[in-house]
Amino acid sequence: MQWLHEVTFLHNPLIDWLAALGIALAINLVVGVGKWLIVHKLAAIAARTDTVLDDAIVDVARRTRQWLVFGVTLYAGSRYLDLPEHAEKVLHNIAIVAAFLQLGGWLRAALDFWLERYRRHALAHDAGAATSLAALSFIGRLLLWAVILLLMLDNLGINVTALVAGLGVGGIAVALAVQNILGDLFASLSIVMDKPFVIGDSIVVDSYAGTVEHVGLKTTRVRSTGGEQLVFSNSDLLKARLRNFKRMQERRIVFTVGVLYDTPPDTLAQIPGIVKEVVSQAPKVRFDRAHLRELGDSALVYEIVYWVQEPDYVTYMDAQQAINLGLLRRFAAAGIGFAYPTQSLHIEGPVRVESAASAARG
Repeated sequence: MQWLHEVTFLHNPLIDWLAALGIALAINLVVGVGKWLIVHKLAAIAARTDTVLDDAIVDVARRTRQWLVFGVTLYAGSRYLDLPEHAEKVLHNIAIVAAFLQLGGWLRAALDFWLERYRRHALAHDAGAATSLAALSFIGRLLLWAVILLLMLDNLGINVTALVAGLGVGGIAVALAVQNILGDLFASLSIVMDKPFVIGDSIVVDSYAGTVEHVGLKTTRVRSTGGEQLVFSNSDLLKARLRNFKRMQERRIVFTVGVLYDTPPDTLAQIPGIVKEVVSQAPKVRFDRAHLRELGDSALVYEIVYWVQEPDYVTYMDAQQAINLGLLRRFAAAGIGFAYPTQSLHIEGPVRVESAASAARG
């Protein structure tokens, strides 16, 4: 084995090269075995416990990448060698990049674990949590990798302060170029924080109505009542007049009924009571009032107000149908006629009719 000491490469005996490689492989093997034990053995134990820490450790361990670990262990093994300065610098930089990428992967796994755990807990109490968590997840990952990148560049010897200052100047130009995208992004954050609507809400935007399906960083997707998907930019939604029917506890209904002018006054006085009886018998309805509102051009107009005690539109239509049918039956039984637009022509004085021949002679 003397030749291992005599044969040299880059001024290092072959035995030292083998030792350096052995160190790198040994550390990599230890990390790999540790990952296997955690992922397979500890995971089985964690599945039977209620603690959170062991589950988090398993998730973080799954994000271990052996090729990144090998980049670090290769540098550790190279410390056993006497290498040229530029070679040491290359291996050092490789180790730094690999170490920070692996650190970022572990922190990303921990962040995802916490967000998923929070999502399951929050969705049970708030349907809007899905919207909040989507934006929170994006912002958290963005900040995480931004910090990792800055730390990595700083350890590589790059002047981060000057870089950030340069990016600040360039960022102004970029912001001007993508101001619409940034406007939608900030609008998304406003929707997340203020929650004018959440996923599952029934909303009306201008003349469009539907149910919110997804709130993204740039657009919000709504499933219309006709079945098609409507896509709104977030900034347009915040500028629009928006009605959220999901937040409605009760639905106030106002409608009118016109009766004939020849209806006797005593019968007219009975109509509010008849309406109250009919409305009160409808399902899930609370009667408010009924009044002779005005003397219209062709009808005596009664205004009727009631409340549907559920926000569901189908419930409202069922109640309105029952009220309409009830009014038709009760008015028919009481001899009350519904009015419809008519015009009567009244002619005063005798009407003289003469033939065309007489008119010509005359």
